[in-house]
Amino acid sequence: MDQQQLTTRQFGDSAANYLGSAVHARGRDLQRLRELAGLLRPARALDLGCGAGHVSYTLAAGGAGQVTAYDPAAGMLAVVAAEAQRRGLANLATRCGAAEELPFASGSFELVVTRYSAHHWRSVPQALAECSRVLTTGGRCIVIDMVAPEPALLDTSLQALELLRDASHVRDYRVSEWRAMLQAAGLRELAFESWRLPLEFASWIARISTPPARVAALQAVFAGLPAEVRDYFRVSASNDFEADSAWFDTAR
Repeated sequence: MDQQQLTTRQFGDSAANYLGSAVHARGRDLQRLRELAGLLRPARALDLGCGAGHVSYTLAAGGAGQVTAYDPAAGMLAVVAAEAQRRGLANLATRCGAAEELPFASGSFELVVTRYSAHHWRSVPQALAECSRVLTTGGRCIVIDMVAPEPALLDTSLQALELLRDASHVRDYRVSEWRAMLQAAGLRELAFESWRLPLEFASWIARISTPPARVAALQAVFAGLPAEVRDYFRVSASNDFEADSAWFDTAR
């Protein structure tokens, strides 16, 4: 099974968990996206790696004309389609596929958004090049994702925890890496914001159905983290912690 197949299986099996996940269903970034959609009024918007569809619902209800929820996991898309129908969002459609190969013509969208998805992509540079291609001239691309700290010790520790929790994890990129990749894709940064994202250990592992052996390994890694790593991520006695999230607002 390759990485794409693993991601599809992992998230297809856990789709319903992500619809109700507080981490994914709430946040000031979603309110900010709603405000942006109302300001830009894009005729066509793409939610890339849509997961359970929280960005899609926000854009469709917030001012976008037609929203495409795009994801490699058919199970996720089934959840999105059912929820869109429940909410009466007739301007939301689903499409299945990988971020690195978008089945859309060049200049198809005025707005592309990806939220908490890119750390699963096989090739972020290739996916960003595709984002740039399918955007209209002057179109906006919003990237929201977990980001790794710049120091190597903190970066490596985060990747180890992420991979043990979810075998489909590829990488939480550093802000410096994101900026380099966005620039290489021809996307110009307009605004940037970062914040701490609280993660409760119990729901963090339950959401993706982490197997017991991996949960035990996670607990062992948490117990052995150096003091400076525990301090940075604010690890609690129950292994709740805080990670960094970032918002990149870019234009083609």
